[in-house]
Amino acid sequence: MITETKLTMAEVLSPVRDGLKAVEDRLSEYGPDQHEALTAATNHLLASGGKRIRPAMSLLAAAVFDADPDQAVYVAASIEMLHTATLVHDDLIDGSLLRRGIPTLNANWTPGATVLTGDHLFARAADLAAHADSVRVMRIFARTLMVLVNGEINQMFKSKGIASRDDYYRRIYAKTASVFEAAAEAGAVAAHAAEDDIAALATYGREVGSAFQIVDDILDFVGDPAHIGKPVGGDLRQGLVTLPTLCYMEERPHDADVRALLNGRMGDAVITARVVEAVRASSAIRAALAEARQFVARGLSALDSLPPGQPVESLRRLAEYVVSRDL
Repeated sequence: MITETKLTMAEVLSPVRDGLKAVEDRLSEYGPDQHEALTAATNHLLASGGKRIRPAMSLLAAAVFDADPDQAVYVAASIEMLHTATLVHDDLIDGSLLRRGIPTLNANWTPGATVLTGDHLFARAADLAAHADSVRVMRIFARTLMVLVNGEINQMFKSKGIASRDDYYRRIYAKTASVFEAAAEAGAVAAHAAEDDIAALATYGREVGSAFQIVDDILDFVGDPAHIGKPVGGDLRQGLVTLPTLCYMEERPHDADVRALLNGRMGDAVITARVVEAVRASSAIRAALAEARQFVARGLSALDSLPPGQPVESLRRLAEYVVSRDL
């Protein structure tokens, strides 16, 4: 059951505050010969305001089964570093100059230096995952990285201008839900949970991660640019049709502006601005949010078979936060 209580991020993360502090310590560790530019870039990225939802989910999943705290922290840190590395490459590919309201790495660095920094962060993420001393955790890490890269390639070559729910669901799994899935699944694996419990937490992570991305796509239409750190309508300007637009198309299937965008005018700023305003003024935002809540409801159902206790209740609160944040 999803409550209507507005949760704050501090309330959601309070049960894992100490674990997240340890995660930050692991993320901030550097090799003795690391170039100062890499250190500065990493510090810039880690200080850019991320909510740390993914490592929190991993820590909570591990806590359900009383995992070794050190192993749980390493797994959670690897997930966050993996996520951070993907942002570096995504921003370069998309040509994004702002994220969370601050300049991206590629806004100031050459493409080559940006790519190498992202590569370094991927390697650091793998090293953190290896500290869990679990081949299975490493396989989850490798699988997730392959899904992320394949999803990015598909987005570059197949998804531009495609108005399809199937394409959208595949895209948000590859882009976001796969990492949430890995966070919860790897946390349970590090705790030596039973197979059914590992599967339940993987389902929870996948469903909640999908809801998280849907809410991000909603905020791309209705969010405050100063708050979300980027201009609204960015996905449409890049040729990506997300759930709010799909819901609008179901409501207004003959909209001339949408048809123009799908027929090759994705770069038209005037038409894109009109579509953004039309989506904002329609019932599409409510419909998309309702769908995000359905994903969360499925994620919450997956928790019903787990041992009761504070970690499971915190996972429920985390899921509820995902569909209430910033809206």
